[in-house]
Amino acid sequence: MRRALLVGINDYPFGALNGCVADAEALATLLERNEDNSKNFDVRVITGPPDELTKADLRQAITELFQQPAEVALFYFSGHGTENDLGGYLVTPDAKTYDEGVPMADLIQLANRSTVTEVIIIVDCCHSGHLGNLPLGPREANPTAQIREGVSILTASRSTEYAMEAAGRGVFTTLVCLALDGGASDVQGRTNVAGLFAYVEESLGSWQQRPLFKSHVSSLLCLRQVKPAVSLAELQRLIEFFPAADSAFGLDPSYEHSHADAIPEHVADYRVLVAYRNARLIEVATHADLYYATIEGGAVRLTPLGRHYWSLAHEGRL
Repeated sequence: MRRALLVGINDYPFGALNGCVADAEALATLLERNEDNSKNFDVRVITGPPDELTKADLRQAITELFQQPAEVALFYFSGHGTENDLGGYLVTPDAKTYDEGVPMADLIQLANRSTVTEVIIIVDCCHSGHLGNLPLGPREANPTAQIREGVSILTASRSTEYAMEAAGRGVFTTLVCLALDGGASDVQGRTNVAGLFAYVEESLGSWQQRPLFKSHVSSLLCLRQVKPAVSLAELQRLIEFFPAADSAFGLDPSYEHSHADAIPEHVADYRVLVAYRNARLIEVATHADLYYATIEGGAVRLTPLGRHYWSLAHEGRL
């Protein structure tokens, strides 16, 4: 069971936002289905009007998300965030002085106490870096995090920073969506939360908001599946092409479809080798280009990444 609660709030009486609802809805579209349209997360989206969204409503929704056992529960929030001497808060439209919204510390406490195997928390709001911090005061520069095993946190900014909007969307969430749409997928088309962070962190410049990633996990769960660069069946054939990790695979003109000596089975193998090359699993050992290595009788070998997948195939882990 995989469920996700996505919250986007634009309509605040003390400072409306523009992109939060669009962010939550765009993320919902990506999380509900994998690229092949297979079911992924069971998604609940809360975006405020026409439904009232109070602090109590948000707390209840978060509690329900984490209440029942599940393989994974994902929580996303886009809206105002604030801080005081006690820490950070997810701000709701009914916020007032000394009662700003749901404390980020409460969100983490609910996640830590949950029986859900894996918890993913993604927050796009100002001061979101407070999530998971020990209560050492808001002006401490992102102190020690305290989360149980199985919990991962990805935030749009450090605890002292603001989260920006641009072109009607949150800058951070726009990048998260691009990552889930294939930008951060591995060779097998899988995207995990560490890949999301790497994509977002690399995309933001050193003068922009800095995302934070806090995680205590022993394995990385796939958040969304897209078309793989190399199919599973083709990956499993690595040990067929390369009997050993340091083997070279020899080529000749029979692998080139336009050559008079072309052999159909070799031509089919060549297409697999092209997929390997495009996924950076192999490199040409003898020539500058795969085509000329084929025409002139060259060879290819595994890259370090290719050796990783070769080992997985060799050990029967694919």
